Amino acid sequence: MDACDVLIVGGGPAGSSCAWGLRDSGLDVLVLDRATFPRNKLCGGWITPLVLSELSIAPEDYAPAHVLQPIYGLRLSAIGGPQIEVRHDHIVSYGIRRCEFDTYLLRRSGARVREGMAINSIERSGDGWLVNGVIRARMLVGAGGHFCPVGRYLGNKGSPAPVLAQEVEFEMDSLEAGKSAVSGEVPELFFCSDMLGYGWVFRKDNYLNVGLGRTDSHEISRHMSEFAGYLQRTRGVVTPGNGIAGHAYGLFGVSQRKSVDDGALLVGDAAGLAYAESGEGIRPAVESGLIAAHAIYSAQGNYQASNLSLYSKLLNLRLQRERSRLEAVSKMAPHAIKEFAGRALLRNRTFCRNIVMNRWFLRIAERRLELGPRAVQEELTAI
Repeated sequence: MDACDVLIVGGGPAGSSCAWGLRDSGLDVLVLDRATFPRNKLCGGWITPLVLSELSIAPEDYAPAHVLQPIYGLRLSAIGGPQIEVRHDHIVSYGIRRCEFDTYLLRRSGARVREGMAINSIERSGDGWLVNGVIRARMLVGAGGHFCPVGRYLGNKGSPAPVLAQEVEFEMDSLEAGKSAVSGEVPELFFCSDMLGYGWVFRKDNYLNVGLGRTDSHEISRHMSEFAGYLQRTRGVVTPGNGIAGHAYGLFGVSQRKSVDDGALLVGDAAGLAYAESGEGIRPAVESGLIAAHAIYSAQGNYQASNLSLYSKLLNLRLQRERSRLEAVSKMAPHAIKEFAGRALLRNRTFCRNIVMNRWFLRIAERRLELGPRAVQEELTAI
């Protein structure tokens, strides 16, 4: 039998960020994951400098032993349409390999870690939890992704309109790397002609990540196959026939998931927090983990749902503040109009720079997450 104050189920960025946020709290934190790290994780794999800043990670400290590809801009187009390249004169993002990044975050979290242990049972036990019949915890954090067992326990058995994606990451040999027309400094995004998703090709040193995600769940394998063929014809990218895998995740504002209950919180993809405009999940995962840590510490051992409501308030304020101003128009417009307008706007350099790159993907208007007492009080006062 093991016991802890806080049990975090899932060792990805959301779970490890929550554990790191509690490192000086005096609470005994245990992170549980069914995988053994390092492990492969399906993800395009890029982060903005704000993520590193919020986690107090200096690029010069991380880069020597890990892939950290500087990104300066994007090449944007509809599939089959002309590309528009937009870029800044400074680093705006980094390409990372999730097998490296997630392991790094977990190892430096300061928490105890148990790997290779799947969740078989979750039970209420007094004012706490009994997991797998062998681990007792007062507080439970679900950080296990879209199909997190803690989320299922709280009643989240599905999600309306989740994003489905398929992707593969592979290493090019020296000959392929030398001939590749794909630039690591400027990843390429290709929006589907019906504007229901986009494909991408990211280069990180000699690794390529190729994938496609859609909010339409029909025939994702066909869409991915057609996109891979398009990349081979136009960009010379030969996607391996094996290794392509799929995953699902929810979008903030679309996935209506219960994320707070007595003694329990959901963070990251378990709570359906990916940005609706870009599908990015790493930054909202990290920030939700940090906000959860703050709420848990602030609860001072009283983990009733009402005492954990600070988590929901701060998280919603953070995620809603920078929602696209086009959202209301997008919801009202017939889809045929959105298709036509989307293809036309992707030929406009100003739209590609200011809306697609700066607002949707880089979210450059957002400031650093601050969780000090004064900053939190100012946020709550503004509600």
